[in-house]
Amino acid sequence: MSRFSTVTLDALTIDDERALSRVAMYAPLARVVREEGLLFRVAPAGTSQATWSRALFLNLTFWHGADASDVLFERRIPADVVAHTAWHHLAKVALGEGPACGEAMLLGESIASAFDLYLVGALLAAGEESDFLASQMDAMTAALEEAGYDERDAARRFERVASDPDRAFESLRALLFDVSVALLGARSLDEATAVFDAFDSHEDAPLLHHYELSNWILHCKAYGAQNEDSRARAHSVHRALKESPSASAWLEAEWLTPAIARLDARASR
Repeated sequence: MSRFSTVTLDALTIDDERALSRVAMYAPLARVVREEGLLFRVAPAGTSQATWSRALFLNLTFWHGADASDVLFERRIPADVVAHTAWHHLAKVALGEGPACGEAMLLGESIASAFDLYLVGALLAAGEESDFLASQMDAMTAALEEAGYDERDAARRFERVASDPDRAFESLRALLFDVSVALLGARSLDEATAVFDAFDSHEDAPLLHHYELSNWILHCKAYGAQNEDSRARAHSVHRALKESPSASAWLEAEWLTPAIARLDARASR
């Protein structure tokens, strides 16, 4: 059997890093990934594992757990995946040790996924071009058009995101968490349909199926623990983010800055 290599960020080429470095939070997020020694699995070159489709399957199926790490089909990683990895790590640290419940998994995933929209807004506002921005805008535009947006409506939607990336982030993050938690409790097609209907008027509802919600729900049903402490912590953070004047600033102050302080303290020893 071909073996995956286990590597740290320093062993990888980071695509789009120059562009994403224009976003203030990117550098400290990348530092967390690098200095915490977070691991990535790289498929052996020239094998059936070394394809984008195989890596995608493994990442979508085994995205949470003690040994979870992003699978790469080559020794390259997009900068947005670096940020995504950091947010998942910070969520695990903040929500504590022990088995995670479905709500804790969904909180981390909603933060990490919605941060993509924050990056889109920040890069648009800075007039920065990147492969990440182009691919995300294409995929999101396709989702908006499926929901009935025309080209002009979609352009206006991105203008709003660029005018306030923080608001766009929190609006989508809260929706992803609320919808996925509600779907986690749904027991039938009719109950799941009612969940979507309840949020249909939300401005970000057309983007819901841009994300792998089916995978999120099935994974949490399979692996989520019955842990009331974990559940309470997840909902507490969710409320704090909704009530904060700036959700991204709250995460930076409460999660990211303390993580950087711990790294600084470690380095000074």
